Parts: sequence; structure tokens; C-alpha cells
Amino acid sequence: MENERTKRQLVILSGKGGTGKTTLAAAFSRLAENGVITDCDVDAADLFILLKPETKEEIPFFGGKKASINKVACTRCGLCMQICRFDAIKDYLVDDILCEGCGFCFRVCPDEAIEFNKVISGNYYDCRIANDAEFLYAKLLPGEGNSGKLVAELKKKASGYFERNKRDWFIVDGPPGIGCPVNASLSGADVVVLITEPTLSGLHDLKRIIKLIQSFKIQVAVVINKFDLNEEITESIETFLGIEGIPVKGKIPFDERVLFALQQGKDIMDVPESNAAKEIRTIWNSL
Repeated sequence: MENERTKRQLVILSGKGGTGKTTLAAAFSRLAENGVITDCDVDAADLFILLKPETKEEIPFFGGKKASINKVACTRCGLCMQICRFDAIKDYLVDDILCEGCGFCFRVCPDEAIEFNKVISGNYYDCRIANDAEFLYAKLLPGEGNSGKLVAELKKKASGYFERNKRDWFIVDGPPGIGCPVNASLSGADVVVLITEPTLSGLHDLKRIIKLIQSFKIQVAVVINKFDLNEEITESIETFLGIEGIPVKGKIPFDERVLFALQQGKDIMDVPESNAAKEIRTIWNSL
């Protein structure tokens, strides 16, 4: 029974931003019963806007270390400014935005006047949403890195909820693209749902992310959003997927009612009579 329960981690990704990934994730979050939801797009989290969670706890994220100069101990020899390849030290002050946390200045300072301490790189939020599901998301501070590490921490905490509370679904709204946070969001996934759009850039980036997921050997399916806006490219997408042996789980039609709902901070399932909402429900049932 335990093995059957754990095979429910669904990761939603897209090769590029703006394809409707978060809209689909919000709908799935509403349709899933007994789930844990995680927004792993830590550089630009926005799923919380649609889910309107109640925040239980805000937790600081220490993504790395940065240098600071002790003015009392500093003899102003200038060595730190000479060796900093990021030009982060000027007039014996460290620019927190430019500092990459390499620690080289800390190691070479002859007066031991440079401190190298952990810094807060962002925060993550432990929440609950209307259907009594746990929801976790995070926000990196501007200019901060280690997004992959933050995604790993989010997923670790969400996995704990999944196991302890015997949840049936673990839904992950991943970041767009193919970078480090995408790789981190794929850890432990049982199936990936890719959402794309019928544009040339959508098809190009779909090919890139499929190549990445295939290296992880994870089951994948595709949803084509607003497929009826360019049926010629939709056909090209389906032809490519047919060659790759990847199923199309559904094709969501363009529907202005969805746009109006999103503008009001609602999700697509708040417009259940729309053709888009009906298709998403069919896609969810097929999963």
C-alpha cells in the first residue's frame, strides 16, 4: 500500500515562461484531493496569487555566505580590492549584490579583517490552502543565487508532509526553462506534465526540455495550451511528439473567460463552464 501511495509525484513544467504552467498547476491543486502542493519557481513564485494560502510560518533561507569588512581590524592595505574578480569591494566596503560569496578575500586578507558569514538569501513559506492541502512556496531576494538548493529544501519539507500525513498527491509547479532549479524540481518525480503553446518558440523550448527529462528517464506527457490559435504549429508539435513516442494528454482551447478570471485573481476552475476548464478536468481524470 505504501509503494502505491508514493507513486503520485506530479511535476508540471514548461520549456519557457508564459505557456500557462501556473494556471494548470492551480487547477490541478483544486482538483487534487488529499494533496501537497509546492511552487518551485523560487525566482518568480506566483502560484500563491491564485491559491490564496493561509501562511502558517515564514522561514529564512540561508543560501550561502558573503564577505564583510571589520573596519576596526582593517589596515586598508587594498589587497581585497585588487583580488576581487567581481569588483564587489570598493572603498573597503562590500557590495552585497555584487559579492558572489567565493570567500577569496576572506582567505587572503593578511589582517584577518574580513568576516565570511551566512546570509539570508530569501524566505520560504509553509501554508495551507482552502481544500486543506499543505502548500509551500519561496521567494529569493533580488540578485541571490542557490535557487536549486532552495528548491531542494522546499521539496524535502513537502515530502515530509506527504509521508507523515499520508497524502495521495504531491503536485509540483516547477520553474520554466532547463536550468538548475528545474533539475532540482525533477527529483523524485513519477510523471512530468509539460505544457506548451503553439508558437515556434514554444516548440523549440519544448524540444529542449524533453531532451532534459529523457535523461532523467521520467514518464512524460504533454498538454498544448491555446492549441486553436495556431493549428498548423499545433500539428507540428503533435508530429514531433508522435516521433518521440510522447502522448498528448490534452489540448486546451483559447477562452477569454479564463483571461477575465485570471485578471480578477481567480483560477480557471472558478469558470467551470468554460471549455478550457472542462478540458483540464478531463486531463486531470486521465492522470
